[in-house]
Amino acid sequence: MGTARRAFARAAFALAAVCAAGASLPARAEEAFITEQPANRVAVVDLSQVGAGKVKAQIPVPGEPAGIAVTRDGRRAYVTSPNDKAVTVIDAASRQVLARWPVGGGPLGIAVGPAGAPVFVADWYARRLLVIDPDAPDRPREAQTGASPSGVAVTPDGAFVLTADRDDDTVSVIDTQSLKRVAVIPVGTRPFGVTIDAQGRRAYTANVGSNDVSVIDLPARRVVATVKVGERPYGVALARGRAFVTNQYAGSVSVLDLETLRELVRIGVGDYPEGIDTSGDGSRVYVANWFDNSLSVIDTETLKAVATLPLGDGPRAFGAFIRRGE
Repeated sequence: MGTARRAFARAAFALAAVCAAGASLPARAEEAFITEQPANRVAVVDLSQVGAGKVKAQIPVPGEPAGIAVTRDGRRAYVTSPNDKAVTVIDAASRQVLARWPVGGGPLGIAVGPAGAPVFVADWYARRLLVIDPDAPDRPREAQTGASPSGVAVTPDGAFVLTADRDDDTVSVIDTQSLKRVAVIPVGTRPFGVTIDAQGRRAYTANVGSNDVSVIDLPARRVVATVKVGERPYGVALARGRAFVTNQYAGSVSVLDLETLRELVRIGVGDYPEGIDTSGDGSRVYVANWFDNSLSVIDTETLKAVATLPLGDGPRAFGAFIRRGE
């Protein structure tokens, strides 16, 4: 995960950070919660003014945080720290760290059930998914996955959770009640990010080893299409009938039409784009650029990058990082 870069970042940045004033917003504007891995913190960015996004808070999170999951109601943000083998719980409104859960292994991908619980954590170093009740975090349950689970996604009804099992080239489908692995779906080479559509009918994996996206029919539990994209795709976001895919080595985002499953265009963004998420109304897509220390803003109508917002060192934002407005 970029050892030399992290070493540089530690020398350049202090761990301590100051939380922004203002505990809550009466009418919540959209915000981005960005894990800045080498800087050991989460930056909170105000997205209310697209061309002038402002960092409103810097929340210290040790252990080189990578994965992020903001709950659907915007109350909590859960952050994985692979180096500390922990999950940090943040009150999204007050910007306060509420708890740190030791989970062992190598926590990376993270997702939350649609009702705000449970919290699903992929253990990168083991073939397992941790299932944590926020009210009883010391008693996590486990489900079997394939090797090196990375991305995690939950179906809209909360019935199933998917893991992208990077070193097995598969996606695991797990029943959230029984925690049984009910299906194993072969996909492209080294799947990393996985995203499920709003209807719970299709899932999309970004396959970093084969430079493509696998399209999965969830009811049928099989791949129905494979679409070539740029070099080393990392994550997928869905908006307005299109899929947006970050291409790490290409510094671009591939845009796929979800009906024809053809690539429409590639949009230039910052260097080494990783995390990607959408605004609540689907009008914007946000991309965290790991090497450029920036957040790119894409207009989903014009399919152009319309703004670049500065961030701290090493933004990854792997997961659902947008806290949507009310």
